[in-house]
Amino acid sequence: MTAWPYALAAEAVVVLHLLFIGFVVLGAALLPRWPCLVWLHVPALLWGMYVEASGSPCPLTPLENHLRALAGARGYGGGFIEHYLLPLMYPAGLTRELQWMLALGVAGVNVGLYGWWVVRRKRPR
Repeated sequence: MTAWPYALAAEAVVVLHLLFIGFVVLGAALLPRWPCLVWLHVPALLWGMYVEASGSPCPLTPLENHLRALAGARGYGGGFIEHYLLPLMYPAGLTRELQWMLALGVAGVNVGLYGWWVVRRKRPR
């Protein structure tokens, strides 16, 4: 089998990973339009905060690395955030303190968004 399907699958995992992170961080902003998403967002938010705060690897990172290896490319060490997002946001490497700050930042954004959603729902129309 040729390598390109594996490379394409690895890129799809990257896109899925980015979408998941975006949903974790900003998914609560979708609740005024689609309130039923709360049942998907809360578990995703808790999982994302757990992975970030605990330093556990996200299961999508080894999957991406495995697909890249099957495609004949080298995987990378560390996690998705260290490899893709931190180079965009921070010039230095990821530390445990930074991971905690990121997890708390995600919590803060979502507390604000959920508060906004609750207040908006209680307002008379």
